[in-house]
Amino acid sequence: MTLHQIKAKIPSHCRLIAVSKKQPISAILELYHAGCRDFGENYSQELIEKQFELKEINDIRWHFIGNIQKNKLKHLVGIVEYIHSVGSIDIARIISEIAEKKGLTQKILLQLNLAHESTKNGFTEDELLRFLPDIIALPNVEVVGLMTLPPLYNNHENVRPFFRQLRTLRDQLQNEYPSIKELSMGTSQDYLIAIEEGATMIRLGTLLFGPRPSST
Repeated sequence: MTLHQIKAKIPSHCRLIAVSKKQPISAILELYHAGCRDFGENYSQELIEKQFELKEINDIRWHFIGNIQKNKLKHLVGIVEYIHSVGSIDIARIISEIAEKKGLTQKILLQLNLAHESTKNGFTEDELLRFLPDIIALPNVEVVGLMTLPPLYNNHENVRPFFRQLRTLRDQLQNEYPSIKELSMGTSQDYLIAIEEGATMIRLGTLLFGPRPSST
């Protein structure tokens, strides 16, 4: 499926993020020249290297979507447009401190672990409601949305309740926190369901790039 065919299925309010993890620069450039401007990476070192290699292209928007390592944040803050995977108040505070030193404001999304999976980071709904006022008050971060990674199912329809739960939570929070607009949810397997449930950002990897190159 081509980028044009995929974009035809995506409403204008929904941003397509090409997940370029483990993909070569040549593949990123191919999608860039086909019209893609948003690229997401899971590993901080890989993102830093790719951003440096492509620094002459000034309209790429980089998204960090992977597990956050505290010692790597000083390199990420300010070179990415969005950090999607902020799953604790401690991480949010560190981002704000680094952003303050760099004289900028970092856009972040708060990751929800709605299925309470021990293998995944993120706030529970109760934790989010408890910590959100303190995170919003941080001076150098802007909380622009919520993100989730639902469990993997053979039947992709089973993810729908998690996407719906995230949208319901976002809608409730918007009354008090109108900046929380984005819903980062949906991958190559379930992005159409995510769109139906209100996604504003979808993260597509294999659908755009094909299988990731094997490690050698």
